[in-house]
Amino acid sequence: MNTGSAAPAGSLHKDGGPAAPGRLNSAQRKAIVAGTIGNTVEWVDWALYSIFAKIIADEFFPKGDGAVALLSTLAVFAVGFVMRPVGAAVLGAYADRRGRKKGMTLTVALMAGAGFLIAITPNYEAIGVLSPLLLLVARLVQGFSAGGEFGSSSAFLVESAARGRRAFAGSWQQVSVAGGVLIASLLGTLTTSVLSDDAVHSWGWRAAFVFGGLLGLVGLWLRVSVADTQSFTQAQGAGRTRSNPVKTMFVEHPAATLRVAGITIAGTLTYYIWVNYLPTYANLTTGIPLRTALLSQTLCLVVFVVALPFAGLLSDRVGRKPTMAAFAGGFVVLAWPLLHLLGGSFLSLFLVQLVGMLLILGYSANCAVIMAEQFPAEVRATGIALPYALAVAVFGGTAPYLTTWLHESGHSDLLWIYVSGAALISLVVYLTMPETKDKEFD
Repeated sequence: MNTGSAAPAGSLHKDGGPAAPGRLNSAQRKAIVAGTIGNTVEWVDWALYSIFAKIIADEFFPKGDGAVALLSTLAVFAVGFVMRPVGAAVLGAYADRRGRKKGMTLTVALMAGAGFLIAITPNYEAIGVLSPLLLLVARLVQGFSAGGEFGSSSAFLVESAARGRRAFAGSWQQVSVAGGVLIASLLGTLTTSVLSDDAVHSWGWRAAFVFGGLLGLVGLWLRVSVADTQSFTQAQGAGRTRSNPVKTMFVEHPAATLRVAGITIAGTLTYYIWVNYLPTYANLTTGIPLRTALLSQTLCLVVFVVALPFAGLLSDRVGRKPTMAAFAGGFVVLAWPLLHLLGGSFLSLFLVQLVGMLLILGYSANCAVIMAEQFPAEVRATGIALPYALAVAVFGGTAPYLTTWLHESGHSDLLWIYVSGAALISLVVYLTMPETKDKEFD
């Protein structure tokens, strides 16, 4: 944080008083809680699509070849990522011009509305081709929302941090994302365990989306009630806000923009394989029951969510570079043995998921803070959101599709090369980037 005489951004709030270095005052704690809970409920709807991918394939596409229907469902999943850079550019710029609070309010409203649309859309047998088209529209809206959400919420959380606790505060962005996936996983586990297969296919999965949409309304209420960050209000008061933050980001901060994309490559690929899609992939490749795979995912996510803030504290103590390099280097070495150990038993899946998620802590605890530390307040939400979304669209959105395609084409044994290669690229970025743990902030 700022080491000069001026108060660092986020260290002084109207109702919280100044925060000592390394401590959060009451206003900062309130902001982090509100930001975390709001972000959590937004990501429930996003994660439910992956969890119920096979059921959605049966509902929204013609009966026949199950593999083709699943690939079509995953293609819609990937297309949703195409909108993430668009949402990042539009909503990130909106948050830089109008405030983090307004940006986050808009994103959660869009995500909840799209979740409700998926829940009420009739299946293919009822309305034909209109069914997958409405599904596509809903995922495009969700992708647009998710594209702006990461930049707005990351900037909000990191700007709300006390000195020496930026990574800790930023880690709650990923706590909230994983928390949303965890809630979605719990919904999937409960739905598939309590209801019969016929009930799950006919209405159970829809009830899960309705519940996710209702949680989104809770997130909307929380975000309306929170104050904006001091970093943004000071930039606005000083006239530093830009009319075109996207242009400013590319023209004035090209190196930081490229660095954010490089930081993201391995993180998004491993995250979407290990945290989001591995239960479906294990069910497809090993025949392990989906309810068993979802139970493994749920247990691993509990460990992941609990450990994330501690990984953030470790980053605040030892630095961004060593903790992120440990993540990428771990996957370079362990991708092959982990994916080859994946079997049809609960224990093998649990161990593979757990080791992978523990490695991903090095990325997830750092991604919000390291990206926020690359940019000044007037372009921070855009600078975080847009290059991140571009990398996620290319490497994250396509991960489930490519993973399934490799299996269907008989090349599952090559997946580790893709994972290790992406990890190696990001490892080079991590080792060559400047350390920003003690960088002055606003």
